Amino acid sequence: MSERYDIAIVGSGPAGISAALNAKIRNKSFIIFGNDELSNKLVKANEINNYLGFHGKSGKEIQQAFINHLRAMDIKITEEKINNIYAMGDYFALMVNDKTYEATSVILATGIQYGKLFPGEEKLLGKGVGYCATCDAPLYRNKVVTIIAYSKKEEEEANFIATLASKVYYVPMYKEFVNVHSSIEVVNDTPVEIIGEDKVEKLVLKNKEITTDGLFILRDSISPGQLVPGLKIVDNHVEVDRLMQTNLKGCFAAGDIVGRPYQYIKSAGEGNVAALSAVSYVDSKEK
Repeated sequence: MSERYDIAIVGSGPAGISAALNAKIRNKSFIIFGNDELSNKLVKANEINNYLGFHGKSGKEIQQAFINHLRAMDIKITEEKINNIYAMGDYFALMVNDKTYEATSVILATGIQYGKLFPGEEKLLGKGVGYCATCDAPLYRNKVVTIIAYSKKEEEEANFIATLASKVYYVPMYKEFVNVHSSIEVVNDTPVEIIGEDKVEKLVLKNKEITTDGLFILRDSISPGQLVPGLKIVDNHVEVDRLMQTNLKGCFAAGDIVGRPYQYIKSAGEGNVAALSAVSYVDSKEK
């Protein structure tokens, strides 16, 4: 049986790390999933003037201040991508490829999904369209697989799939140099639409079409409704109350994922509230 944490935090932007700080202060066992850069959006910010105490700082400078704070509190970020979270009654199961983590409560702080879904994506989800290549890889042994990747780090997933599939097409949506196995065909083109009736048949790009059995869309984050089955979404945001509680007992959400305004200081404040609510929830379960 895997270790059960009091709180699992998904996301390492201002909401997620603020939640982690408060979980640490309240002496709860927790794990925070994200990446060591914390937040791509934060890093790209040119100058920030509306974060109290950080006047005229760049996103990079605030990122460094956040990292220093985490180091001082001995908080480490687990660089793994959560594919699904299931409410199991008195705990949550968080799936990472072939691994499962357990937590009494969950805080969702994944930010918002930038960019719309492709036409056909929602209709064919689970019918050849997926978001985790390594999870579904065995289904595509000796078949044709196409990967749309938004980050260089997804090259590893492509290389893994190439050991099983008969053919892999790789469509990079990032600008860095692509370095994948020589058997993989790199397609530098823009995806337009996913075609298929009961299952994926092809990916239409601006300049060509690819006939494929499976299609993986590897974005930095997947939408919260797909991440957590049963989660209530209103206007593309997770619905929460003043305590950051979602419609699923023990599941909280904070930051851009719960709605506008998309501000770092608002996200940090909500992460604080979500952590305090999660602590209260865990304490109530232990009584």
